[in-house]
Amino acid sequence: MTTMTRRVLLRSVLLFVPVAGCSLASGCNGPRVIHESPILATGERVPDAARESAAAAAGAVASQSAQRAAADSAATSALAGCAPDVCAALARGEVALGMTEAQVLAATRSAPAAWSARRGGASAVLVPASLAAAPGDALGEISMVQLAAGRVTSVAYREGAGVRVVQSAADATLVGRAAAEGRMLLAEGDRLAAAGQAAAALDRYDRALVLLPDEPILQYRIATLLDQQLRPIEALMRYQRFLNQLEIQRIDATGNAYAKLADAIARARERVIILEKQAR
Repeated sequence: MTTMTRRVLLRSVLLFVPVAGCSLASGCNGPRVIHESPILATGERVPDAARESAAAAAGAVASQSAQRAAADSAATSALAGCAPDVCAALARGEVALGMTEAQVLAATRSAPAAWSARRGGASAVLVPASLAAAPGDALGEISMVQLAAGRVTSVAYREGAGVRVVQSAADATLVGRAAAEGRMLLAEGDRLAAAGQAAAALDRYDRALVLLPDEPILQYRIATLLDQQLRPIEALMRYQRFLNQLEIQRIDATGNAYAKLADAIARARERVIILEKQAR
């Protein structure tokens, strides 16, 4: 046997020698076997899904019944000896200043579990236990109720333009609610204007002006945006309405009431002169 023949035979034998840890039957590249515990042991039965579903439904019904019972109990307690205005608010389903905590639950048709309470001394703050199911009354969704000496001192409502806070009897009237919404729209318009969203800011200012027709600063905000958009005729009219509302001829701009508007007044008068010349 030649040296070359021996080398070929040796190489052929080495090709069939299994690598350590591998077997000729399975090979090194075969699938890995993962040993896991069985989901069900021998003889064990699959749980009855219908029975578990029925048990869950029964538990939900029992929970709802318990919540209704708690709400009915709170309503009964709230109606006992309530003041005439509080009783009227309860009948309307509204939270009113001066209510007790039990009366708040009755007005919102909610149970204590619907609220998260933080107490300290004679004061308490109630917030929704879950924002997904926040309690509310006939006026809207409530985000916070503050009580002092066991009586409601303020109520905060979550609304589209922000949070409206009722802290006095005037705030609870239709005029008060309109004014609060107008101020929220004004603030939202200021934020949009600062962000460079002029069209959206004008929309908020126009809506706020419907609710706050006698608010001079709204006329000025609208005028400045129209001025920036190169709409001189509209801007001129708004500047003039701003000045007329302030009765600039008879009001000292440096007085206490209008000191904060002094710069706006000076700017408006300047722009009126310029725009009137451009409009000619």
